[in-house]
Formats: sequence, structure tokens, C-alpha cells
Amino acid sequence: MSAYSLRGLRWFEALSDGAKPLAGLPASLKVADVKLGGQSVRLLAVVADPDSRFPRARNGEVGLLEGWGLAKAVDDAIDADRNAPHKRALIAIVDVPSQAYGRREEALGIHQALAGAADSYARARLAGHPVIGLLVGKAMSGAFLAHGYQANRLIALRDPGVMVHAMGKASAARVTLRSVEELEALAASVPPMAYDIDSFASLGLLWETLSVEQIEQPLASDLARVTDCLQQAINDVAGAPRDLRSRLGATHRAASSTVRQLLRAQW
Repeated sequence: MSAYSLRGLRWFEALSDGAKPLAGLPASLKVADVKLGGQSVRLLAVVADPDSRFPRARNGEVGLLEGWGLAKAVDDAIDADRNAPHKRALIAIVDVPSQAYGRREEALGIHQALAGAADSYARARLAGHPVIGLLVGKAMSGAFLAHGYQANRLIALRDPGVMVHAMGKASAARVTLRSVEELEALAASVPPMAYDIDSFASLGLLWETLSVEQIEQPLASDLARVTDCLQQAINDVAGAPRDLRSRLGATHRAASSTVRQLLRAQW
């Protein structure tokens, strides 16, 4: 049994259907240009690299190489499609347990690498590229902020292994001086503290959730259902605002909406 998740890789392989990944990127980054229902899309996934020169980034974490690699892959698509009437969609396949915590990462500016990736995704979205995040595993911490969170639309597969949070449970327990059990009890009444997809969806952040039969190794029927949903998401983006205002309508985001209204009134 592998110590790291293979979900991101398996879904990348399924969606890319044998397409050759782009060269010149880190081994931990899989990128391929494919056709999805006749539409051109670029698939991007961060995967485990047990041989990475950075030990803290060997299990699918987003580190220095991954952050700058994502920025390059997205920027290349922006440049290539700059004058194209229809800009290719970018599909971020998300299965990232964390950003890479390490002294070398901090010393070499992991904050800049991850900010570079997030900035590239945001510029692609604002330039008219439909950006879709497909959550197939963990979407944790700065890794998710750098890879997927800037998407026009977020789609999550329904499974206990699909989790979203700022920190892993053990880390959050240490920081808050609580036990994991106490955190789980708190999450039952405070949705932003929870890890499950339904709680995340209650914040208005998900466009769709999908159930599949085999999330670890998708069946043909699973692939067909996810592909259809991705196409619908891409079509839904067309003509819609390029910002992220669609995330602000949920009941549990009422305070966020109020703060924004007050800021607009004062500024």
C-alpha cells in the first residue's frame, strides 16, 4: 500500500486518455492538452514524486518546484491563447495534502512560488480561460490556494477522502490546544471548522458535487459522468462574470457579503 494518494494521478490518466504529458516540468506535475467534448482543455495535476530533491514534497505536497511549475504551465497557456477567440479551459485536478513545510522551502521562498501559481490561475480566469477545479482527494491549506481555489467553478466528488481545510486535523489540534475529537465535535456546529464536503458546500464555494462508484480507480461510467459535468461547468462559465462573486450567496457567507457591501460603501 502506498503511503501517498494516487487519486490525482489516476484521474489525470483517465481524463487525459493516454495523451502525452508536457515535457520540461517537474516529475510531480502532470500537464496535458486534450479535447473534452470537442473543447480544448489543459489538465493539471500535482502528484507524488518519491524521488524529489525536496523530501518535504514527496507525497503530493505543493512545494517550490510544484508552485513555479504550475505558474509556468498556466502562463504558457495564457501566452499561447492570447489572441485566440476561444481560450482553452484549465482543469485543476486537486489531490494535495498540504504545502511543503520545510526549512529549505521557507528559505527559498515557497510563499512566492505558491503565490505565483495562484496569481497565474487568477490571471488566466480574468483573461477568459474557464478554470475548473475538480476535487478528487484532499484540498488542504496553501496547496489548495495555489492549485484549484482560483477556479471559476469548483466540483467535488462525494467521498470521505475528499476533504477541504486550512490544516490537517492533527496540526489543527496542536495549534488550537485541543484534541482531534474536540475539533470534530466543534466542526459539527461550526461549518468552517469542518473537513467534509457538505460543510464546505454550505459556504457557497462548490458549484457541484458528484458521486462515483470507484474514486480510487475510476470506471468508464465514472469518467463519463465527470467529463459531462466538466463540460457543463465550462459552458456555464461562458458569458458569466470572471470574478468569484458567485461564491458569496450562501447563508453561511452572509457576514462576508455584509463586509464587502460596507467596504464598497466606504471606499
